[in-house]
Amino acid sequence: MTVLVAGASGATGRLVVEQLLNRGVNVRAIVRSPEKFYEFQQDHPQLSLIGASILDLSDSEMAQHVDGCDAVVSCLGHNLSLKGIYGQPRRLVTDATRRLCDAVRSNKSEKTCRFVLMNTTGNRNRDLKEPISYGQRFVFGLIRLLLPPQVDNEKAADYLRIQIGQQQKAIEWVAVRPDDLIDEKIVGEYEVHPSPVRSAIFNAGKTSRINVAHFMAELITNDQSWDSWKGQMPVIYNVGKEA
Repeated sequence: MTVLVAGASGATGRLVVEQLLNRGVNVRAIVRSPEKFYEFQQDHPQLSLIGASILDLSDSEMAQHVDGCDAVVSCLGHNLSLKGIYGQPRRLVTDATRRLCDAVRSNKSEKTCRFVLMNTTGNRNRDLKEPISYGQRFVFGLIRLLLPPQVDNEKAADYLRIQIGQQQKAIEWVAVRPDDLIDEKIVGEYEVHPSPVRSAIFNAGKTSRINVAHFMAELITNDQSWDSWKGQMPVIYNVGKEA
């Protein structure tokens, strides 16, 4: 099995790479700086690094990198800095999702590619008409106006829901929605729900990045897990004292 990971040098992305390598998966990781990436992940015979900013890749280069891949994972996100939040590219996650999907389809492979997108509980799955309080609706309205990454995350998931949908042979997808992210050293107990079971604004839970990485790797390598969640936007929470 071969998997392409975009955003592999991020806090969650590098954990996804580690989880996949531990399962014997061949990983192609897109990173801006391969030298810095090796500070987190030692050289590995099943790991190949692609040194590039993903949106700088041409369409033909993108198609080449996804060619032969059984799955694509996007852990892309905006840096928590003024430039990262308000600078360009404003639609990093959405544009990368669209271009990666276009690249998969352009190769016209006979096998279906699994696409796993890291998203957020701040984004509703509108296929399920998830309820939201007036207070939370108001707060998210402000967030959309003030913080462009929120809209980017929403549009990326909407691209998968609407443009890719449920019937395409080339691509099946899952958008994973963690709550407030924290760092833990080992995989802990976690639970997964089709929709949020608590308010992302007024009663947020905790989700460790390594648990997100573990769940993503399970989706990719475990057919039963994939069949349970494909075409959905599962929400993941830690269980226990850090929940």
